[in-house]
Amino acid sequence: MSGTSRSASRARRSGRWPKLHTPLSVLFAICAALSNAVATVLQRKAALTVPSSKGFRAGLILDLLRRPVWLAGILAVIAAAVCQALALATGPLTIVQPLFILELPLTLIVASLLMHRRLPGRGWLAVAVVVAGLGVALAAASPSGNRTHVELDRWIPALAVCMGLVAGLALAALRRPEGRARAACLGAATAISYALTAALMKASTHILEEQGLGGFLSAWQTYAFAATGVCALFLLENAMQAGPLVASQPALTLGDALVSLALGITLYEESIRTGWWLLPQLFGVALIAAGVLALARIPLTQAMVAPDEEDRAAERMP
Repeated sequence: MSGTSRSASRARRSGRWPKLHTPLSVLFAICAALSNAVATVLQRKAALTVPSSKGFRAGLILDLLRRPVWLAGILAVIAAAVCQALALATGPLTIVQPLFILELPLTLIVASLLMHRRLPGRGWLAVAVVVAGLGVALAAASPSGNRTHVELDRWIPALAVCMGLVAGLALAALRRPEGRARAACLGAATAISYALTAALMKASTHILEEQGLGGFLSAWQTYAFAATGVCALFLLENAMQAGPLVASQPALTLGDALVSLALGITLYEESIRTGWWLLPQLFGVALIAAGVLALARIPLTQAMVAPDEEDRAAERMP
């Protein structure tokens, strides 16, 4: 056996691969973010055409299944999932998931195109600020790590904490009326669910690569990421009906990045640069936050606000 083969064999047994294809993972992650942006806008349009409710409504998905726009959004979700799986298979969680911050500016750009509304100059400036901030933060952090196998004793506390937070945020949302607070709570719960789904998906993609289809179908991570993905989709649909997109989407995208960063470090032993590098990282985060807040104030976001029940009733009256 050659030295390279022995090294690869040891890498498989230790749960580490000697090299990841970061540029390729970045490309797949950006494609996934764009697909998710398209899906968000299409699903948002569909969600506004079905009856809303004060609690979680099990029939919501059945109503949406009758909307072609929502089905088109689901196709975009599937494309995003494929791109995300490829990104996670070739790059660290701490690089792939923060790139989904781009989903917010991309969502507004896609919304401006589909709604035939011009994104104002300050909106484009905010998009540039978010992109610049993300670039600065990732360049300063320089995430690294190539672990592909996570022991069960690491998964148990991570699953318990994430599931507890999701349950708490969902209960907090149910105690609030429709509006920004409820949408933000559900957006944050969705973010945690998406981050956990990504962490489980990363493990499953490597199981598929190393053990084949049989190992993939027999691994608990496969069914766990499918379950958390369905949960995330359900929470997302309710978040879209709970209030304006500007309330749920920032919580979703920023929360996804932060929780994924934590999961990447604790589960996959990925690392970021510390010391004085924390200063440009914080500067990048500040730019992202400023850009997100600026995007939240542009008039286009008002077009994404869910109408209240009185408006819906008035529209149904002859």
